[in-house]
Amino acid sequence: MEPPSKATHPGGDRNEALRARGGSSVSLSVIVPVYNSSADLERCLAALSASTFERFEVVVVDDGSTEPIASIVEGFGYRYLRIDGPGGPARARNRGVAQSTAPHVVFIDADVLVHPDTLQRFAEAFAADPSVDAVIGTYDDEPGHPGFLSQYKNLFHHYVHQAGHGEASTFWSGCGAIKRDLFLKVGGFDEVRYRRPAIEDIELGTWLAAAGHRIVLDSRIRCKHLKRWTLRNLLKTDVLDRGVPWTRLMLRAGKLPNTLNVTVSQRISVALAGLVVVSLMAGWWRAEAMAVAGALLVALVLLNHDFYRYFAARRGWWFTVRVAPLHWLYFLYCGVGFALGTLLYYWHGDGRRGNESKGGSMERADAPAP
Repeated sequence: MEPPSKATHPGGDRNEALRARGGSSVSLSVIVPVYNSSADLERCLAALSASTFERFEVVVVDDGSTEPIASIVEGFGYRYLRIDGPGGPARARNRGVAQSTAPHVVFIDADVLVHPDTLQRFAEAFAADPSVDAVIGTYDDEPGHPGFLSQYKNLFHHYVHQAGHGEASTFWSGCGAIKRDLFLKVGGFDEVRYRRPAIEDIELGTWLAAAGHRIVLDSRIRCKHLKRWTLRNLLKTDVLDRGVPWTRLMLRAGKLPNTLNVTVSQRISVALAGLVVVSLMAGWWRAEAMAVAGALLVALVLLNHDFYRYFAARRGWWFTVRVAPLHWLYFLYCGVGFALGTLLYYWHGDGRRGNESKGGSMERADAPAP
């Protein structure tokens, strides 16, 4: 699919036209960081151009791609900014915000498709309650990639976000918006600590919430995720890019939030999954340990019955039966990630490391975390 020319594209030269009508015409600046992934980016920009909301500009930040990106962006009439890289999406988003003009910035990943009303709902959320400092949306329940793992993982995200509707203590840069002045005041995403995709958005949200700023998860704001998940990138992402650094962040923050992926029931599930494995291993020596393992597994299923009902309602029971072992594996590697993160927290002295202040209650490490 070739991007339409500026002359024929319905949103062609959108940024220039909005600025020509005056800065007040632009109420949202959409920041899209990209490193290669040109095919996904084209679909991302096409979805933005189909938005029912009109008062927005788009800044695409190319983090040193080796694929041609400029022609795609210019074909949609949006602004293109290339920086040396790759240096990570945290830095790319920060550079994009520096070039933005609207009072609110919306972060959209390059493999995400907004719904026609996504930007409208972001604008309405800020207009309805000026005390709200940031708003995050959710993936929809129709993931872009048809593969089983991709359907499972993206629907998993949708389930977690739908259950977390309301006040939040985290931020999400896949489809999230924040007041521009506040973002700049706190120094943006930590591009020193996070030089590759990780939890830079979760860290930002953690310190914002700790400082008393309001973040709202609005489950009506939806987008479609195009990512293709494999078992390898699922394990790498969930353990090394999320589980370990998120554990270190929670220990630095001094609290375990009871929200999204770290609710009390999720923590109990991690413990149960670990005990199932221990009981199965003990079953080699004592037969009764197998019965204990079975009882623990039943308890794990009952504790997460709503999760399985959710999948059954959307994809049927056969899909759900195949999801269950992956879900149990998820609890096991969450436990591994927590253990590794705790070990690294004390090994590297995260609690003692001198940090410079970020907006009073926010912190940024002086050196990148290993």
